[in-house]
Amino acid sequence: MAAYFIHAVVSLFAVMNPLGIMPYFLAITANRTHENQRLMARNAVIAAFIILTIFLLIGNYILSLFSITIDAFRVAGGILIFGIAYDLLHAKSSSIQSPEGENVEFEDIALTPLAMPIIAGPGTITTVLALSAGPNRLSSMLDVFLAYVLVLIITFVIFYYAAEINKRLTQTQLNVITRLMGFILSIIAVQMAATGLGGLFPMLLHV
Repeated sequence: MAAYFIHAVVSLFAVMNPLGIMPYFLAITANRTHENQRLMARNAVIAAFIILTIFLLIGNYILSLFSITIDAFRVAGGILIFGIAYDLLHAKSSSIQSPEGENVEFEDIALTPLAMPIIAGPGTITTVLALSAGPNRLSSMLDVFLAYVLVLIITFVIFYYAAEINKRLTQTQLNVITRLMGFILSIIAVQMAATGLGGLFPMLLHV
């Protein structure tokens, strides 16, 4: 359980990349008071928690509804997450989880685009669904739940002190962190896709 929990924490931290999305938070809340920024950080993290929990609980039923096997989902998810990792390796924000094109003047920016797609974007949701389908489903779901709760708490702390952190970290340092997250995420993506391919084509495991 401990090993899978750590794996889930590392995976979700890499795909959420709290330090990498911090500049978006600062840009979107630039004209707000310090207190208002922190209130938005809290609301965004709570909303992201609700979104991820909904997908954790009913995501499997959604896949069943469309006759999608978990192995097919793992392959597709691995490809999607590798795309995010590729962008991060080049120190770019992922176009998949980017708020580009979103209306940041929306009445409740804590929900859109902060909670979704910045925090709980397609890559994060895909990771939650794929990891929750581990060998022991109930145990895997609990590990994933605790993992994203921990990562969301870390995200909240980073957003809460975003202005102070931003003053202390240079762009070069942020780029190094982003590339490291991308490298970790690329390994996770390949492993996820390989597991899915092994389930779809068992004969590959005996080659």
